Amino acid sequence: MGKLNCDSMPRFLQAILLLLSCVFGLSLGTELSFVTCGSVIKLLNLKHNVRLHSHDVRYGSGSGQQSVTGVSAVEDSNSYWSVRGTSDALCHRGTPVKCGQTIRLTHVNTGRNLHSHYFASPLSSNQEVSAFGENGEGDHLDEWMVQCGGSVWKREEAVRFRHRATDALLSVTGEQYGRPIHGQTEVHAMSSPSQHSLWKAMEGIFMKPSESPAGSRDYSHPHTEF
Repeated sequence: MGKLNCDSMPRFLQAILLLLSCVFGLSLGTELSFVTCGSVIKLLNLKHNVRLHSHDVRYGSGSGQQSVTGVSAVEDSNSYWSVRGTSDALCHRGTPVKCGQTIRLTHVNTGRNLHSHYFASPLSSNQEVSAFGENGEGDHLDEWMVQCGGSVWKREEAVRFRHRATDALLSVTGEQYGRPIHGQTEVHAMSSPSQHSLWKAMEGIFMKPSESPAGSRDYSHPHTEF
């Protein structure tokens, strides 16, 4: 399991995360075995070995929104995503993300949310995945359900992300772009689960959970949908 490499982050983000680590308590390495709300992470597509990525480059077709791609580079600050709740269901900082929970993934460097809709993706003509909104606020098309096999999203396990509005799964099938994002891989959504839709939490900074008054943590009953 990789540790956070702060050298690959912009200085302003390094400063923010350092402040958060002092004030709230964060896990920089492998101390936590699960993903928590408020964490900043990279997501690896296991089939194609690319990390979920975005940047201020818009699609030339489809929605024209900010593009989302996959990159093979490990040390790229544009691959960090913040794990957040929805506008209807808050995700309290440090709370383990449950299997079956609906979340938003906000691109750290641009403040736009992972998003999908019924536009066709540029290369494969699957369902387009984009980054949408401003300062972390978009709409209901930014909501994704975490599909995993136990009670909470564990860092070492493969998970899927199902788009709530269209029921499609975040996927990569290997198509690569030319200019201006040469070599980056198309990310899209597909209706059927496959090896192309398996993801794993990798490098990141993980918010520590708060202890309950009794000193125990309630992770709820296992959710087995996958």
